[in-house]
Amino acid sequence: MAHTVFIDGEAGTTGLQIRERLESRRDIEILSIDPARRKDADARAELLNAADAVVLCLPDDAAKEAVALIENDRVKVVDASTAHRVAPGWTYGFAELSKDQRPAIRASTRVANPGCYPTGFIALVRPLVDAGLIPADFPLTVNAISGYSGGGKGLIAEFEERGARDVFRAYGLPLAHKHLPEMQAYSGIGHPPVFAPSVGRYAQGMLVEVPLQLWAMPGKPDPSDLHVALEAYYAGETFVEVASGAECAELQKTRAGAAGYVEALDPEALNNTNRMRLFVFGNAQAGQARLVALLDNLGKGASGAAVQNLNLMLGLDEAAGL
Repeated sequence: MAHTVFIDGEAGTTGLQIRERLESRRDIEILSIDPARRKDADARAELLNAADAVVLCLPDDAAKEAVALIENDRVKVVDASTAHRVAPGWTYGFAELSKDQRPAIRASTRVANPGCYPTGFIALVRPLVDAGLIPADFPLTVNAISGYSGGGKGLIAEFEERGARDVFRAYGLPLAHKHLPEMQAYSGIGHPPVFAPSVGRYAQGMLVEVPLQLWAMPGKPDPSDLHVALEAYYAGETFVEVASGAECAELQKTRAGAAGYVEALDPEALNNTNRMRLFVFGNAQAGQARLVALLDNLGKGASGAAVQNLNLMLGLDEAAGL
């Protein structure tokens, strides 16, 4: 018998992609609201309480309102907004976070989908903090670029309909981005990183980079130590892959001093997938490293992760629809 799923906010960018991943599946039946009643609290409440699982693709305040409308304690919720990512009683929906996270998601009725930038940052940093290679109080910086779809309908319209002229847009200049709390909480660091996000003139896909001054760390690790730790942490994972040491070395060697196109680091390379690739580039002599995560901000950074979490919560094949 199919599990019923209601996507509250299915007309948005993330909601549409989740629906596309679910609608052809025989183990899922999608419940849809009459478009004319999308903002009708009674109509939403009826579906929110009737479904086996609900995916919230809403602004933060609307997501909180939706949760308040759920009275059926058997309904499982995946919230794709920022509203509940560090909230008590909610499980963080990054299955690869630790060996305990996947069982926690399976057992939970309230799962908060991670943000796209935090997915890359946490994936790179958490294993190295757990391994003692990055001290919890070490000052970190994260530089990232995303396609404009990450900004939702407003930013999409600005680039596609209103003719935005810039090819690169730095933002988050007040250093108070809404992703910072989860970045700190789930990476295991004691202070929020300096976060420098940006948007490029392309639709989707992202690179998240953490530069490290290895010489300033107490243990002065070698770049190879970082790579070994990441490989061990994600060994056997389906959706998170660490590029081999040989591949990273080859990319460094072939592009040393050049600014040519590197296909492996094209931010659009994993678009429409739930995959993420991690890279370690380093200069042992200089005591420096660059950690890079490549993912689709609408895939592993949003809709793909939501479907992965939904599968786990419903006891289905984790990779179904992905």
